[in-house]
Amino acid sequence: MNRPAPRIDLFDVRPEDERAYAFARDLRVIEALLFTSSGPVDARALKPHLSKEADLDVLMDALTADYARRGVNIMKAAGGWMLRTAPDLARVVAGPVPEARKLSRAAIEVLAIVAYHQPVTRAEIEEIRGVSTSKGTLDVLLETGWVRLRGRRKAPGRPVTYGTTPAFLVQFGLDAVQDLPGLDEMKGAGLIDGRLAAGFAMPLPSDDPTLREDEEALELEALDFTLSPPPSEDDTDAEAVEDGADKPA
Repeated sequence: MNRPAPRIDLFDVRPEDERAYAFARDLRVIEALLFTSSGPVDARALKPHLSKEADLDVLMDALTADYARRGVNIMKAAGGWMLRTAPDLARVVAGPVPEARKLSRAAIEVLAIVAYHQPVTRAEIEEIRGVSTSKGTLDVLLETGWVRLRGRRKAPGRPVTYGTTPAFLVQFGLDAVQDLPGLDEMKGAGLIDGRLAAGFAMPLPSDDPTLREDEEALELEALDFTLSPPPSEDDTDAEAVEDGADKPA
């Protein structure tokens, strides 16, 4: 694929060698910041360390292209950039790790609803799923760091609203929540039956942190962050068998 030529600043009157030096130094600065960061680094964090005339888009295109042939690649995630092992080498560097706990079917459904419908309340999640949702399911998603408490709905009972986090984007390799697959992509992957009800539409997800008009801020001191106790053996909630944890609403 042909890359666009770097933009040239016609008002940059520095000697060519001085501009080349600044460009090379800016690349090294970005590389160092990405290497030492455990998560995505966004433009706001990068720009203070770059030269005054630096064009971040051009710099990132150059660095991304250079790293594309290496064992570590630069990828966009959660509105920034980060280093990740090249996909074809993932098996080479993967060592023995404890088996990860798999999310139950109920937790996956709730996570998808939160991602696409945020900000959303527990009652709204139950309405969409058609079954009641156990507190334990939401606790698991909060514990993973993929779902957060956003605020409270301005409605009777002032229910808590939920949304996704930057960690959710990093985990699933998304630059923004708007990159979630749409209706056509889901049909193409066979995840949705082609015979849909008339008027069926996918919501356009948004994780804008700004509270909506129907939301108000949380009172942090009044929140109970205690997770639900683990289920007993007698009560092995059916999340272990995918969807039995929730009862019909």
